[in-house]
Amino acid sequence: MNDEEFLAERFEAHRTHLRAVAYRMLGSLSEADDAVQEAWLRLARTDTGGVANLGGWLTTVVGRVCLDMLRSRTTRGEQPLDVHVPDPVVSGADGIDPEHEALLSDSVGLALLVVLESLAPAERLAFVLHDMFAVPFDEIAPMVGRTPAAARQLASRARRRVRGAAPVPDADLGRQWEVVDAFLAASRGGDFDALVTLLDPEVVLRADTGVGLPGASRELRGPAAVAGQALLFQRAAGFAHPALVNGAAGIVSIVDGRPTAVLGFTITDGRIVEIDILADPERLSALDLTSLDG
Repeated sequence: MNDEEFLAERFEAHRTHLRAVAYRMLGSLSEADDAVQEAWLRLARTDTGGVANLGGWLTTVVGRVCLDMLRSRTTRGEQPLDVHVPDPVVSGADGIDPEHEALLSDSVGLALLVVLESLAPAERLAFVLHDMFAVPFDEIAPMVGRTPAAARQLASRARRRVRGAAPVPDADLGRQWEVVDAFLAASRGGDFDALVTLLDPEVVLRADTGVGLPGASRELRGPAAVAGQALLFQRAAGFAHPALVNGAAGIVSIVDGRPTAVLGFTITDGRIVEIDILADPERLSALDLTSLDG
């Protein structure tokens, strides 16, 4: 084995971890892969003889790459004007496959990713690296051009926003499926009252249809508005396949062999708090749905 092969082997041992970092930073699976690839290119150009902790070194490299990507989005005005739903990680209803399990090791639901999208790039970096991956603030500080104390404040500010805005889902997956099944039954039956009883008083629905349908992306709040939208799902409910969406009970709508929507549910205390719908054809076509039955 030559030096390049040995280096590649060491990098592959960290790839899953690095992809998990990048996914939390970017909310995009394809961009996460790009960030990990960039980390490999930088590693290949670097003399690592003095690197004692390669995993830690690579984590900070991916963090820097993701920070640059987030800042570039803002600079070029790439943040979507309408509702944006992060890329979901979809697995079969019978269980998360090992690769997805590693990617979602700390239960990164869509509701949390939506809140992370609202953070400033430096806040997101400080929160993700410190709170999710235990990177010390002494290492985070140079990445954001701040002192360690200032980096700590960035993470603290982000933590308060996350705690105040990201609902904590019920841990009982069986109970989640009961609620989702009841939602589907009520949608198919056109039962508005039954839908309302399943929804939290503060329920939020986000639908991201991409750029192809101007004005179709929307955010709705409150049981009446969300139940009314769910009734429009009545016909599509017949094409719904149960799936795990970021580790939680969810739905993939498949018509003629093609996915038309992924619905992620956040269920707290037995009621639906958030519904995040990705219906962007371009992004759906890029998802790995091979683990779904049918």
